[in-house]
Amino acid sequence: MRDFTLAAYRQLLDAFLEAGYAFQTFSAYLRQPQPKVILLRHDVDARKMHSLHFAHIQYEKGIVGTYYFRVVPQSYDEGIIRAIYDLGHEVGYHYEDMDLAKGDPYRAIRLFEQHLERLRRIVPVSTICMHGSPRSPYDNRDVWKYYRYQDYGILGEPYFDLDFRQVFYLTDTGRRWDGCSVSVRDKVDNHFGLTFHTTFDIIAAVRNRKFPARAMLNFHPQRWTDNLLLWLAEKYNQYAKNVAKYWLIQWRQNRAAL
Repeated sequence: MRDFTLAAYRQLLDAFLEAGYAFQTFSAYLRQPQPKVILLRHDVDARKMHSLHFAHIQYEKGIVGTYYFRVVPQSYDEGIIRAIYDLGHEVGYHYEDMDLAKGDPYRAIRLFEQHLERLRRIVPVSTICMHGSPRSPYDNRDVWKYYRYQDYGILGEPYFDLDFRQVFYLTDTGRRWDGCSVSVRDKVDNHFGLTFHTTFDIIAAVRNRKFPARAMLNFHPQRWTDNLLLWLAEKYNQYAKNVAKYWLIQWRQNRAAL
């Protein structure tokens, strides 16, 4: 079976359910964490209808996830945002305001305020998550060196408010689950000594009771499809992106060492 399909995604969810995992939104976990739990995080960067498909699959299985929307046209859609929220999922702001403000924190926080209020006119928002903006020299998290997101009624941000020594983190960045070498910013320290390459590797670990009790899995739904032509296009497009990001990371590291 091909990886990064909706069929593979359903198998993954079923494996967690069969192994007795609970599912919580990020905000629910911060308020009252379950002892054996999966946090399904979705970065809605593009192809927003794919995220709605994910939301329906979860709804059919009686589980919940968290969806972070950017404010750019390829992500932001009021109808889809409402539909996902109405299915019982959490919606948050996928902020990239330092990038949009070209590194100016004062302008970035003004943009953050505007964008957060725009999203909150549609649905409640209590958590946020940075967009990696891999081509940008600016880290969107840097705005919080000058301001506090708690002052905006925000309960948490995964990169600041999850203890990754207690919560195992996996991301499909790079269209693989071990893409740290081609991830510019979407990465954390691995305290569990575990790595997985494919979705089927994760499924096998879950079924063999070799997966951690608590984990956040970060999905980019635009990468997941049963349509063969779109699947192939995404596969080879991501390969080209990975090569570019790898050399970008090397260039930045060499430049920083000078």
